[in-house]
Amino acid sequence: MLKSILDTDLYKFSTSYAYFKLYPLADGTFTFNDRNREDWGDDKDEFMSLFMDEIRMATELHLSPIEKEWCIEKIPYIPQTYWEWLETFRFDYNKVKVWFDDNGVFNCSVTDKLYKVTFYEILVLATYSELRNLFKEKKTGKHVDIDDVVTRTFEKVSFADQNVISFSEFGTRRRYSSEVHEAVVETLKSSNTCAGTSNVHYARKYNMKPIGTFPHEWIMFHAACFGYKRANYLGLEDWIDVYHGDLGISLVDTYTTDSFLRTLTKKQAYLLSGFRQDSGDEFAVGNKIIRRLKEFGIDPTTKTIVFSNALDMLKANTINNYFKGKCRVSFGIGTNLTCDTNMDWKPANIVMKLSRCRLSPKDPWENCIKISDDIGKHMGDNMEFDIASKELKLNI
Repeated sequence: MLKSILDTDLYKFSTSYAYFKLYPLADGTFTFNDRNREDWGDDKDEFMSLFMDEIRMATELHLSPIEKEWCIEKIPYIPQTYWEWLETFRFDYNKVKVWFDDNGVFNCSVTDKLYKVTFYEILVLATYSELRNLFKEKKTGKHVDIDDVVTRTFEKVSFADQNVISFSEFGTRRRYSSEVHEAVVETLKSSNTCAGTSNVHYARKYNMKPIGTFPHEWIMFHAACFGYKRANYLGLEDWIDVYHGDLGISLVDTYTTDSFLRTLTKKQAYLLSGFRQDSGDEFAVGNKIIRRLKEFGIDPTTKTIVFSNALDMLKANTINNYFKGKCRVSFGIGTNLTCDTNMDWKPANIVMKLSRCRLSPKDPWENCIKISDDIGKHMGDNMEFDIASKELKLNI
């Protein structure tokens, strides 16, 4: 179901290289979480078999010479030596552990060096999502209508162009299927306001800009290994050390926006090109970022805020109008693009996050947590929540 080793989000490569350069000995475990806890019932064995078949086929994916040359040219902030290493990378079937719990809920985890294990996130999520939808089609006898998907996407493109809404496609992980995803990206190609796609494979295929920076896992890793109080600060310092101002959009909500802005320095604020809001109230978070920039004496209209929390075009337009003239605004839209179909069921509500890590095999494993601006996006065990909330002075 993955069409290429590049059929993943750009941030997987940027984060992999950052681990590769700064923390090559670090290990990590990624753990799958179905937030809706769907019970697979009598379909468990068949689903498990088909899922692992897909993982087995994914082990044959590799970076081709043509893909490597494109990456070297179009993603110059990641050096050629990394892409040469990536030619040797293969997914390892034996590292993917899957099981169903007593309630019939699917579980999965993968452990490896962080610069490798990070790639399994999209592999597992996109495969699960597509297989889940195939099972539902089989049970209902209904099938996705690609022409309908294209029509829906074209309507969104037209609305975005008419209202000058700058956006990127962020929908790889929970896409309905690779076929739907490709139809969406091909349609977005006609947009005047679509900045690009997070999916590197389709960016290459349709001559679009690959979009992305770093994920929550980068800050979660720093928190687990170095402490919560300065995780955002250290994570940004390391990112700047690796990319020197490139890939300058920073997530703000790994441990709440308030704690991020508290440790943000003037130097970092100047170097960053913008900030990404992925949870909480868009207007409240955006205004907090603008106030902090003004405290530093930085003109907010020189910075971009990227909003990416469960958006559709109507909501994006409301946000766009509100912040017009206050800062630059862009949007990352995922599920509403790549999983908006004529089917009766809702998209899978799934994530796969870094659940534990260690700096090297000689170090103890540390648990990873995420404390979002949305309670429903919190992740981790209660003991770590207590520690983090005390260190960060949070009320959770």
